[in-house]
Amino acid sequence: MPTAPHPQNTDELYQALQENDRRPYGRTRTVTAEELVDAAEQFAEPVPLVHALLELQEAYTYGSEPRKSPVVFARLLTLFDEQPDVFDERLRHMLFWRFKWVANALRALPEIPLASLRQWQQEMRDRYEKAGLGLQPYYGQAYQLAVHVGEDTALAHELWASRTRTPLSDCEACETCERALYHLTAGDDERALRAWEPVLAGKESCQEEPARSVSYALLPLLRTGRTDRARELHLAGYRGCRRNPSMAQEVGRHLEFCALTGNEARGLELLAENRGLFDEVDSPLDLLGFLTGVEVLLQRVELLGHGELPAPGYAGRTWTVTGLRAEVRSRADDLAARFDTRNGTTAHTDRRRARLDRAPLLESLELTLRPRSLDDVAPAAPATEPAARTAAAVPDSLPELILRARTLDEQGHPDAHACWARLRTLVAARDYTHPDDPAVGPLVRLRADLLAEEANRAGEKDEFADAAALHEEAAALYDDAGAPDHVALARACALLATAELPAEDTEDAEDTDGAQTKAAALTAAHTSMVRLHEETPGLTPYLEARLLRLRATALALRLQTSRSDEHIAPVFAEVELLHAFAARHDLAGQISGALLLRVSAHAISGDLPTAVTEIDALLDRLRTQGPAWHLPRTLGLRGRLQLGLQDTQAAHADLTEGLRRAADWPADTVDTTRLHGDLAEVCMHLGRPEEALRYLTRSAELELRRGNRTDAFCAYGNAAQLSLDLGRVEDCIALLDSLLADPESAAGELDDRLLAQLRLTRARALHAGEDLKAATAEFVDLAAESAGWDDDPGSHAMIAAETAVLLGESGEFGRAREAADQARAAHARAPRYEQLSNCLRELARLQAQQQGPDGLADALALLTDAGRIADEARTAGYESGGRSLDTALAYEYGRVNAYAGEYEDALAALDKALALLGEPGPEDDRAGEWAECVRLAGAVEGLYLERPAPALTRLDAAVSRLTALGHTEEAESLASLAARLRDEE
Repeated sequence: MPTAPHPQNTDELYQALQENDRRPYGRTRTVTAEELVDAAEQFAEPVPLVHALLELQEAYTYGSEPRKSPVVFARLLTLFDEQPDVFDERLRHMLFWRFKWVANALRALPEIPLASLRQWQQEMRDRYEKAGLGLQPYYGQAYQLAVHVGEDTALAHELWASRTRTPLSDCEACETCERALYHLTAGDDERALRAWEPVLAGKESCQEEPARSVSYALLPLLRTGRTDRARELHLAGYRGCRRNPSMAQEVGRHLEFCALTGNEARGLELLAENRGLFDEVDSPLDLLGFLTGVEVLLQRVELLGHGELPAPGYAGRTWTVTGLRAEVRSRADDLAARFDTRNGTTAHTDRRRARLDRAPLLESLELTLRPRSLDDVAPAAPATEPAARTAAAVPDSLPELILRARTLDEQGHPDAHACWARLRTLVAARDYTHPDDPAVGPLVRLRADLLAEEANRAGEKDEFADAAALHEEAAALYDDAGAPDHVALARACALLATAELPAEDTEDAEDTDGAQTKAAALTAAHTSMVRLHEETPGLTPYLEARLLRLRATALALRLQTSRSDEHIAPVFAEVELLHAFAARHDLAGQISGALLLRVSAHAISGDLPTAVTEIDALLDRLRTQGPAWHLPRTLGLRGRLQLGLQDTQAAHADLTEGLRRAADWPADTVDTTRLHGDLAEVCMHLGRPEEALRYLTRSAELELRRGNRTDAFCAYGNAAQLSLDLGRVEDCIALLDSLLADPESAAGELDDRLLAQLRLTRARALHAGEDLKAATAEFVDLAAESAGWDDDPGSHAMIAAETAVLLGESGEFGRAREAADQARAAHARAPRYEQLSNCLRELARLQAQQQGPDGLADALALLTDAGRIADEARTAGYESGGRSLDTALAYEYGRVNAYAGEYEDALAALDKALALLGEPGPEDDRAGEWAECVRLAGAVEGLYLERPAPALTRLDAAVSRLTALGHTEEAESLASLAARLRDEE
């Protein structure tokens, strides 16, 4: 089926070729190229056919289809022999360059005899000599064949490396890689890395580089102790080769790197992302390299005892690690043997064995902000975090275990959880026999206890519907067991959980109607609890204290929801009842709970100093009288109070101590997620963003382990944004790639807006990482998706505006204008004055910068639109966050006119911008902006209008003013321009 309209003339053909050239390599581009060759054959002119054949050979070469590339080249060579005049200098250069492509393709096919490879090299030499071309490229191919075969390469290397480069030599980056690999094969890691440095530093690049060099340099970097550099290059280099069939070997080396650095789980994640390569790679040599890297990874996973993990492999069946490793080993062994048979050596088998025999280079190297273990990727992995402290041993005797669980539960002790967990496992067994012991009670009572404990855990995760249902079920079982006091408590818990359910008629928890609805529900729950309390006499003290605490908690939550002064006093009254009862019965845990509720009530009502005073007294009590397991939560609250009082150092100290105290208890019983999140916020206030990033990612990891995926992905998203703000672009992209590749993300099981936010951050990171093509593609997709967000046109306006700018950077101004029009339409529904103004101004600048005078009319039209936005904003009373929209517009008029050579208009616009800005003051953060405007005006006036005298007057006055105000850094560029103007005079 055709993938594009059939060109009717050569102009349409050339346009179609250009469009296809913008596509990524792969089947779509290749099939289109094949169709365009068919179309080109209908025209009498041979030149369009030459262009189409060149495009097709490129598609085959970089689409990893080496068997087809030589066939296309044979047609080109025939055309050249028959009609050499058809090939201008550029086409002739491309033809002779691609002799090397054919040599590479033939080398990758084990069915091609070695004699045929040498014959082709001789053909290349003869053709080059006949055309009067230098032979350095030929000797380069001879050297690569020697390396491939496994011959002594010393002479071949000398014959190539000692020759002067020619216009047909491989690019500097590719030759650098070959030189470095020569040293690497000789065992000289340091010399190889020195040779590679220009490529690894990004000073030399091409279609395949630096991705190819990076993949080879990873292990030498580890062996020489450069672990941070290896990590950095792995993240950037993998992104440059993933899912690319022509770079399958490079992907294999990244998988090997993961296997040898304790990152087996990441390796499996990357393998899943590249599972298509099993079937898409048509090059046997590339496939051999890929499969060997895969086998290194799978071998390591199996050695670690995870052979039964599911593994992404060949299509058509489900694989385990063990099964896929066996299949990969068989296929790779066969490929290596075929190459060795063809070459008459054992080089490929030996190289494969060397890779498989490598021992891990590091036990652990944290590669991403989301480190994962093989346990994390196991099916149905338990959603529990690693224990900070092992829980106390549970009794072996079943009656003792049941009694111990209930005793610890009465105290609120964290070790109760381990007892309940053990009991849940025992009771679920088919052969469970309940002890006949009056002290233990009937089985129905134990089942009720287990349900109540499960309900409490659900409530801790804010799963209120589940919690309410489980508490009601527990109440029914307690009733069957003849335990009315427990029935009352379970029903009270169900009442509170039901009251905490979000209102169905509002999505905004802060909405006034929603708050009133929830406050009313909590009031009703409290009333029902009081009545339930009155109707259940004879409660045991610890259960009555719990019921009193539920009553106080309901009123505290009502105050938190309503923020109404009339709700303050009832909270303190209930808390006083709880405290007096707990003190009378010496219930330490409930005394602490009452005091903590009182602190919270003071904080909610806005009295932070009193809250701090009371929490200090509570901490003193906890440190001396206990219960000690209340310390982490109490210290966490004190840290938040100190942050509210803007004492960030004290907040940091409290939260850090809270984390340290939490380590004294089993990790699944003390929730440290919020402590980590709060510490991240505090560290940002302290100006320690790297430390904040660590706490933020740890918070996300803990949320994930507890099964709170949405909260975890939100935290990870914040971490990704922070890493981008810190300039850690590759960390940001790697983290987001991992999140977006998560099975639940791919299956659409997470909130679509959350996923869109993650993709938006990733697109911005790609742009920051100078991957304009990938960033633009992601933005275009997001703009199309967000166009359907009828409930959020403002976000669509923002996304469409950013999309327009990236399309402008790519030179696609027609599509950019369409995106900007979408942004304007959405802006009409939800104004985004600043974002839209910025978009239109930036598009105007880009068009004038790229097109010069030819783009001036369109650029000025964009600025006119930006002027209308500024007028709308002024009418609406909108104030921008930085400089005014009018000032920014005047400055952009100056730049746009300067790019187009309209210097008088540019100078007039810049003078207007300066007038709108006004001169800066000593503490004015506009000094840099003012100085840049003066500098541009001085350059236009002095350099382009050739009026140095007034320009120098302007610049000298500005330098003097800035210097006097202490803005010496801003004055430097102006002084430099002034010195240049004086030199030119």
